[in-house]
Amino acid sequence: MGIPERRTLGRPMPLSEAEFVILGLTNGPGFTANPCLADQVAWVRERHLLASAYAVVSLPDAAAVARHRTDGPYDGATRLGALANAGYQQALANVVTMRKAGLTTPVVCRRRAGPRLRVERRPGDQRGRRRGCGPGLPLRGLPRRDPLDPSPVGGGVVGDLALGLPGVAGGRADLPRRGAGRRCGDDWSIQGGTAVLGQWVETERDQDLTCPGTSAQLGRWFQQY
Repeated sequence: MGIPERRTLGRPMPLSEAEFVILGLTNGPGFTANPCLADQVAWVRERHLLASAYAVVSLPDAAAVARHRTDGPYDGATRLGALANAGYQQALANVVTMRKAGLTTPVVCRRRAGPRLRVERRPGDQRGRRRGCGPGLPLRGLPRRDPLDPSPVGGGVVGDLALGLPGVAGGRADLPRRGAGRRCGDDWSIQGGTAVLGQWVETERDQDLTCPGTSAQLGRWFQQY
């Protein structure tokens, strides 16, 4: 399953002790829906978990820009306006994907009423990514820091953008869970935004923990099923 740039890796479902999950709306770049989303939503419902969502928002190619140049609230006669309208349509496509799968979430983070957002390079480009939650449409990205690099990542994509929105902090490869928790601190501030989750990879899964002070506010970020 998937597209040539992003075939499924056949990785396992979340651990049985998971209390919340974050579902991907896209499979690779924008305009490419996750073909497994409906099954994943059913899995969440069966277990009555908390769920949120994220989406990958990618730079539209020339065909997408031409197709959606005037399909949105921006001035499609300008280059930036045309790009913004194509991005706006990516966000709307994610909303359609959510509705078809019966997924409701208070935010999309690319991860409050919709999906979660990543800003990242295409496969093969190792310059890192940024993640965070965007309120409404169009989706907007949040930066995070790379676990192995103290400098902000994603700068080549969105520069020094600082929206002050909540985000996700990555853990260290040598201290997966503990490292993720440590990244919640102010010294790893996500460009003005407070970290909501710490993330690490273990047992072939992306795993997350809530940062201190977040647990009492989970209803802001997750839907209870």
